[in-house]
Amino acid sequence: MSSDIEQFASNLNFAAFSKATELKKRLWFTLTALLVFRLGTFIPLPGIDPQVWQGIFQQHSGGVLDMFNMFSGGALKRMSIFALNIMPYISASIIMQILTSMHPQLEALKKEGATGQQKINQYTRYFTILLAALQGYGLAAALEHMPGQGGVSAVIDPGIFFRITTVITIVGGTIFLMWIGEQITARGVGNGQSLIIFAGIVSRIPGAVGAVLALGQQGALSPLTILGMIVMVVAVVAFIVFMERAYRRIILQYPKRMVGNRMSGGDSSHMPLKLNTSGVIPPIFASSLLLLPMTFVNFSGIGKSSEIMDWVARNLQHGQPLFMASYGILIIFFTFFYTAIVFNPDETADNLRKYGGFIPGYRPGQATADYMDYVLTRITVIGSAYLVLVCLLPEFLMSKFSMPFYFGGTSLLITVVVMMDTVAQIHSHLIAHQYEGLIKKTKLRGARK
Repeated sequence: MSSDIEQFASNLNFAAFSKATELKKRLWFTLTALLVFRLGTFIPLPGIDPQVWQGIFQQHSGGVLDMFNMFSGGALKRMSIFALNIMPYISASIIMQILTSMHPQLEALKKEGATGQQKINQYTRYFTILLAALQGYGLAAALEHMPGQGGVSAVIDPGIFFRITTVITIVGGTIFLMWIGEQITARGVGNGQSLIIFAGIVSRIPGAVGAVLALGQQGALSPLTILGMIVMVVAVVAFIVFMERAYRRIILQYPKRMVGNRMSGGDSSHMPLKLNTSGVIPPIFASSLLLLPMTFVNFSGIGKSSEIMDWVARNLQHGQPLFMASYGILIIFFTFFYTAIVFNPDETADNLRKYGGFIPGYRPGQATADYMDYVLTRITVIGSAYLVLVCLLPEFLMSKFSMPFYFGGTSLLITVVVMMDTVAQIHSHLIAHQYEGLIKKTKLRGARK
């Protein structure tokens, strides 16, 4: 039976896909929802002069604006109603995860199962609205105080009315994207919020490819350099896939038990610990913290009157040694920090003890928790080094060789990880669709024997 399933899973083809009616409906729904998101990124925010804003954006490029513009698929550069994208919801979800591990009442809600998770999700939605409102007001206030060329403001009619309408529009756009993400998760192929970020990042690929080809036509890049960039991107993608699928197996043993007149149990299994437990959270957090000081200096103009702030602004630019060193240190810190939040060795060892399981050679309880923490720390060192390498490689190439590597390490990492998860979801839907027919085929084969 298991061999038939493995053979079927390895031989999935378009014929099986054509028969999966439910999966096709889910895919069409996902594509339609993502198309609605992309169309929304072109709807401008009321009260903004687009030409003046384009000049301001170019003037302040290189800071946190570029990062948010990457995640929003260009919505921030166009100052659309989806300027913040789904990022307030992502931030609220991460903060709620941190609070859940620190606050006893939220931790108790998490242990209640589906009911407690629904309450936590509701709290996350409320927190998303609060974050979107604060960020929307900050965006409106910053737009009023950012002069363009000639001192002209991008806001046509500054004032309290503009700020209120901007907050309402930004919050409404964020709530709409949050709802679309939840619908994709429930009625599509899953990972709704991640797919929205994925769609925003992927939308920049045609422009990046066109820019590279234009540089090749102008003679700024040789054909050999362009070929080397293609080979490098393929190699980095393969490396990310390999590292994201890597995990450490911890052998688990369950004792034999007498159930009636039969002996049951005595099985052995394994607990997989991912090499990169924290996912793409560390690069996102590190980028945000590192780019905020430079963006503040550029917006406020303090750097022009302070030598210290001017030094910070110059040395925290992309490609500078201080920027790359600080970026790597912050990625390592957040990798260990977020891994400690996601995986609790004491709780895992306690649950294992309750079900009668144990790790061979280690006593149940604290000894098991210490061993898990030891193994997790060792693999997290490798995982953090992997994240640093992937995220700093574009910075190194752009600074040392002036290679226009538009598809940065963080965006490439997010794209590959989300694509892997989506393919796994589609694969599981195909297996579920064909599983009933596979069982019938196996029963008939056994009956003939």
